[in-house]
Amino acid sequence: MTFATPIALLGLLAIPALALLMASRSRRRDRFAMRFPAAASLARAANPQEAYWRWLPSAVALAALAALVVAAAHPKHTVRVALQEASIMLVTDHSGSMAANDVTPDRLTAAKNAATSFVDKLPSGVKVGIVAYSAEPDDVEAPSTNHAVTKAAIARQVANGGTATGDALAVALGLLRPKKTTRTPAAIVLLSDGTTTQGSDPVDVARQAKAMNVPVYTVALGSADATVPNPDPFGPPLPAVPDPEGMRQIADASGGRAFTAQDAGRLGSIYQALGSQLGSKPVTRDAVGYPLGAGLLLLIAAGGLAARRRAM
Repeated sequence: MTFATPIALLGLLAIPALALLMASRSRRRDRFAMRFPAAASLARAANPQEAYWRWLPSAVALAALAALVVAAAHPKHTVRVALQEASIMLVTDHSGSMAANDVTPDRLTAAKNAATSFVDKLPSGVKVGIVAYSAEPDDVEAPSTNHAVTKAAIARQVANGGTATGDALAVALGLLRPKKTTRTPAAIVLLSDGTTTQGSDPVDVARQAKAMNVPVYTVALGSADATVPNPDPFGPPLPAVPDPEGMRQIADASGGRAFTAQDAGRLGSIYQALGSQLGSKPVTRDAVGYPLGAGLLLLIAAGGLAARRRAM
C-alpha cells in the first residue's frame, strides 16, 4: 500500500499523546474523588465494569481518529487486472532430448501439459501463438485469440531431431513485430532442455527482441544426469543435459527472466506464474474508502458507548 499524502500520517503521533493526556486527567479525577468520597464514587471504585465502560468510548474514539488520519493520507493499493490486449509467443523445443523421462512422465509430455494449462488460464483477449521446433521451426501459429489453434499445435509435438533455438526465436519475433501505430504488450516464453546445436545464435536474436521491447522468458527443463536411448541399439544411452546457463543468457539479453525446472510440479508453477504476469497488468486504485468508512463507524460507536455510559 502507498499513500498520496504520506505526511498526513504524522497525525498518528498525536494519538498516544491524547491517550496519555486522558489517562493523566482520569488519575487526577480519581485522586480528587477519593479525597472527597461520596457513595457514587465509592461504588465506581468498587466496580471494575465501571472502569471498563469509562475507558471504552475514549479508546474507540482514538481508534476512529487513527482511521481518519490514515484516510487523510489518501492510501492506494495495487491490484492486477486482466489485459484486454497482449501478444504472447510460446517457443517450445521438441528435439530428441525431450524424450528423457527425468521429468514425469517425460520432458515433452510435461512441457505440453504445462503449456496447455498456461494457454487455458490466459484472458480471452490475449493473443497467443506458438513456434514448435527441433532442427528447425516446423509448426508455427501466429498470435491469435483463438487459443484452441495454439493448443492443437502443442499437442502435435513429437520428440525428435536437433535444437535450433535461435531460428525459432527469430520466427517468433517476426510474428510479434509491432506496428508503428500500436503499443500492444508482447512477450516470448521459451522452453528448451538443451544447448543450441544448429542455426543462428539465440543470444543475438534475444538482443533484437530487447530492441523491440519484447522480453524473452526462458525455462530450462530437466536434470543434469538425464539420458535418452541411443539410436544404435548396441550403444550406451545418450546424455540429455539441460543448458540453464545458455537459457539465462538469452533471458538477460532480452530483458526477460530465466527459470529452471527439474520436475513437472515446478514447471507447472513457473507457467502459472508467467500466465498471471503476462496476462495481467498492475493497476493502482484508491483505497481511501476503507479507512474513511471504518473511522466514521468507529465515531458512531464511540458516541453510542458514551451515551450508554452516561445512562449507567
